[in-house]
Formats: sequence, C-alpha cells, structure tokens
Amino acid sequence: MELMYRQGSVPNEYLCAQMSAMKDISEVRLENARALAEQIGGTGAFAAKIDREPTQASRFMGRNPSKRIGDRLARHIEQCFNKPRGWLDFDHGSKKLEVDANVLPTSQPQTLHTYPVINWVRAGGWTEAVNPYDQGCEQHFESTDYKAKGAAFWLEVEGDSMTAPTGISIPRGMMILIDPEIKAENGSLVVAQLDENNEATFKKLVIDGGQKYLKPLNPAYPVIPINGNCRIVGVAVEMKMNLRQRLH
Repeated sequence: MELMYRQGSVPNEYLCAQMSAMKDISEVRLENARALAEQIGGTGAFAAKIDREPTQASRFMGRNPSKRIGDRLARHIEQCFNKPRGWLDFDHGSKKLEVDANVLPTSQPQTLHTYPVINWVRAGGWTEAVNPYDQGCEQHFESTDYKAKGAAFWLEVEGDSMTAPTGISIPRGMMILIDPEIKAENGSLVVAQLDENNEATFKKLVIDGGQKYLKPLNPAYPVIPINGNCRIVGVAVEMKMNLRQRLH
C-alpha cells in the first residue's frame, strides 16, 4: 500500500525513527527497491528507469549487495517512480504505521507497459510486418503507464519540423509513443508514410473541406497536401524527453 505525504505531514525523519524500531532503514529501502524492480521486469529495467547501469544497481539491490541505498539515491528512486518523498523509507509489507491523520493510504501504483524504440525506416512497415523485429535485435525499450490498443512503439524525433515557436512543440530528441490502432482525426499528430518515401514522417494531420494535409508545427516548413498518396502509420499519444541519450 502506498502512502501519500501531504504538505504539513509528519517529517520523513520522524518516519525513519519510528521504523528503526522494526527494521533497519537500509533493509526497508532494499526490500522496496526490489519490489519496484519486480513490478517492471527485473533489475535491468529498474536500472534503466533510474538511469543507472545494471551492474551499478546490482551493487545496492542484488542478491548480496555491497552498498546501501543512501538518502540521495532513495530520493532519486522515488522521483523516477513517481513516488512521494519518503516512500522508499516506509515498510509497506508491515502493519500500517499509525503516525498521524495526515498519512493516508492511496491506490496501488499503475502498471507500466513497455514498448520498443525503433527507427524511422522501420516505422513505415511496422504494422504490416508479421514479426517487426528479430528477437534480441530491438534497439531498446521504454516504459509508460499508457496501455496501447495496438502494437505501439517509440520513435525519437529527428529534425526541427515539429519545433513550434508557440503552443505544443516537439523538438528533436523527444520520444513519441505511436499507437497504430488510434483513429487519426483532424488535428492528430501522426506518423505517416508517403508513397515516394520509404521513411515515415511526423506531422500534424489537417482536414479542411475534404482535403487532407500534413502540417509541420514549425512554420518554416511547407504544408504537404495528401490525397491517396499517404498511409497513416499511427497516432502519437505520448511524448517525453530521454535525457540519457541526449547526454551521450
């Protein structure tokens, strides 16, 4: 059971003092970290989630950990998993800790879904492929709480045609999640493939008077009229910036 720490609630230091009578805080943090790892598929997925190498994660949460999870790392893990500050320090497997009325139970965390990151050439034929990629040859995976209707995948945005001066802007390097089973409507941000190009393109779908266009969000780029010469691969349903790739 998760705990929600509201403004003005009991300080984290007090929680730690209360728990110390039951379990060492290092043991509590280790158990909670292992539980999070189990929820998302193991130590490797956990390491990727917190931007660490699997070998680093094994040192503090493996079978025989050689390091403890310190305060700084504990807060980092909580932030990466969208947990409230101090969540990792609470023994969720023990009887509810009666600290004060400001500590209330909340619902269980949402299930994470993992989808492959593919390149733009592969995106064009994604929905038509019986096996879009050979097992073990995927570039890598990204997780989200979005449950796709179809065989969703991630793409890393290339170029600046979707970088807008105002409003929604999707700059180069942004990760976009594409769901092939979402219906593309006027205003949808879509990945499409033109007949004359093997690679997919990412644009805004505009329908005006029966005519369809692929419109960049960057006004410096031209609008592309489409009329039977374009196949919509899927609709963008989520975006995020992967800073790990940007820092390498």
